[in-house]
Amino acid sequence: MHADQNKIIVVAGLVFAFLCYSIGLYSFLPVTDQNPDRQVQSGKLVWQRYNCVACHQIYGLGGYLGPDLTNIYSKRGPAYTRAFIQNGTDIMPNLHLTDQEIDHLLAYLQDIDQSGTSDPRTFTIKPSGAISQP
Repeated sequence: MHADQNKIIVVAGLVFAFLCYSIGLYSFLPVTDQNPDRQVQSGKLVWQRYNCVACHQIYGLGGYLGPDLTNIYSKRGPAYTRAFIQNGTDIMPNLHLTDQEIDHLLAYLQDIDQSGTSDPRTFTIKPSGAISQP
């Protein structure tokens, strides 16, 4: 009987410690914007619908055919970015986006730009397709 009481006390102590730790951990989380701008949300949907991540990266994640677009908005500006999206290039096709889709995509890229910076390291793509860092 004494061993059973010890087990109950240990389990109760562990549950109590877990609850105290969890309350302490999650009660001091910073408040974040739970309702991002609708235009930014729509821009993310445009990004996903046209599968931009297949060629471009955000925060270094995505395809390597096109450039990382994490900070394109501040580096090149909205007019330059809009021109590329509207007209395409030899490598990037003209996707025939509407003006509204372009506005939403630019809002998304601006939001991404303000939230962080892309990895400045350069990656080398070998003929085998493997990617290496210097």
